[in-house]
Amino acid sequence: MSHGTCKKYMLASSLLCLASSALANVSNADFESWSANTPASWSTIDSGISLSANTNVVYSGNYSAQVVVNTGTQSNTDLQQLVEVVAGESYEFSAWVYHTEGGVKARLVVDGYQGYSNSALTNQWQQISYQYTAPATTSINVGLRFYDVTGFDGSEVVYVDNFAPNTGSTPPPTGSCADNQVSFTLTTDNYGEETSWQITNSQGSAVASGGSYAANTQYSEQACLTDGDYTFTIFDSYGDGICCSYGNGSYNLSFGQTVLASGASFQSSEATPFSLGDSSGGGDGGGTTPTEPTGYYVTTQGLSGYALKTELYNIIKGHNSQGYSAIWSFYDVASRDKYFESDNSILDRYSENPAGQDSYNYVAVSDQCGTYNSEADCYNREHSFPKSWFGGKVEPMNSDVHHIFATDGYVNSKRSNYPFGEVASASYTSSNGSKLGSAASSLNYSGTVFEPIDEFKGDFARAYFYMATRYENVIGSWQNNTTYSNAVLNGSSNQVFESWVVAMLLKWHNEDPVSQLELDRNQAAYEHQGNRNPFVDHPEFVEMIW
Repeated sequence: MSHGTCKKYMLASSLLCLASSALANVSNADFESWSANTPASWSTIDSGISLSANTNVVYSGNYSAQVVVNTGTQSNTDLQQLVEVVAGESYEFSAWVYHTEGGVKARLVVDGYQGYSNSALTNQWQQISYQYTAPATTSINVGLRFYDVTGFDGSEVVYVDNFAPNTGSTPPPTGSCADNQVSFTLTTDNYGEETSWQITNSQGSAVASGGSYAANTQYSEQACLTDGDYTFTIFDSYGDGICCSYGNGSYNLSFGQTVLASGASFQSSEATPFSLGDSSGGGDGGGTTPTEPTGYYVTTQGLSGYALKTELYNIIKGHNSQGYSAIWSFYDVASRDKYFESDNSILDRYSENPAGQDSYNYVAVSDQCGTYNSEADCYNREHSFPKSWFGGKVEPMNSDVHHIFATDGYVNSKRSNYPFGEVASASYTSSNGSKLGSAASSLNYSGTVFEPIDEFKGDFARAYFYMATRYENVIGSWQNNTTYSNAVLNGSSNQVFESWVVAMLLKWHNEDPVSQLELDRNQAAYEHQGNRNPFVDHPEFVEMIW
């Protein structure tokens, strides 16, 4: 995507810059043609990967290639084909990849092994690209090789789609953006391959990205974005930014004459929130997208790691505690089912059946606990982060609605103050499948744990990241309050949780993205007590810190 004699085409929120003549052609670039589990024109030259056609996770067209990586031996993971090039011509080769777990990264093959994907960007499409000037008229190998990284468990799925250059599909014409066209310019330093960037929307999904750049080169790219709230983040894999120790790199993201993000000197990453169009919303649960007040997170710009966490603490600390009894009225307003059965009953995370009819329903206010002898008796106030861990009925933690959810009283008592976890063998299962039992061996924790259903795991994970941030000033002293707080907390104010907990929460956070339910609840909590959960507003903050 360098300056020069090339044609630029808008393609799914990024520019594809192609040589104006002698265009190379990647055959079956979008994996639309298959014979059994073999994509036409492609060769799996190693035994460490297996392929199949996929219709669920697709970047463009009807199919992508589902690649199962089942080895850590990097010489056994190549997917390639031969592409003809002409001496002296320059080509922009690229591919789109989609990581599911983060234990594997992809490397673009263009007459050799070139730039890598960012394995930490899971459950979203990202582009790897490389500019190649042909030294001779010949055929070169083009494709991908897959590499295991920390966290690889022996088998992982990666989706691949839309290689370029590709004459098999026609890009939309330049200037076809009917929404907001933003422009990104980048000048790389001496180590351009270390630089990557992404724009994420309010749900934390990447809508534009770039990487695998050459050194000391100027790039110009564009993205077409709808009205809404976004975060632009630039990354440097080495951790020393792009200026000024090893060259004079810089970047600029703009909309017309308005600069949305710019900079040069940072460390591992720099994040800048911005808004386009009229992105204001309400918190009524009726399908709008509530957003934080303008400038709420502005002081986090340029921060990452625990410095970002501390600045978030400074933003959300000192909220207006409304007291424990006020939670009932908060539930009455903000814990109604407008998302699944839409029957206005109390939404109980330990009994709600997202896929069908609930086993029972609770009427707001009249069915609050009270006493209970079995499931379906009443709903109460569940401290997802148990109150015994922070010392009992201590304010403001005891009434902080960001971690207190409406749940069935009996199931809540079964959960007790056990850690959240993933269950190997259940001793108790609620009507919606929430389980209590012995921990799965994959957790690296032995003991009893409580596992909510998949629909709400991300909600609870982001509540825990909130607690680690909102109470950064005191949470380091909570470790030894109970046996189970000791199992979960590590006694620090930065990482806060034991490593097994961090790994699990990150997994839950990634596998269960922010929902409309969470967005609405976050807005209601802000109106109730005056602070927000940053990890609902900006899910990308989680992995920027942990």
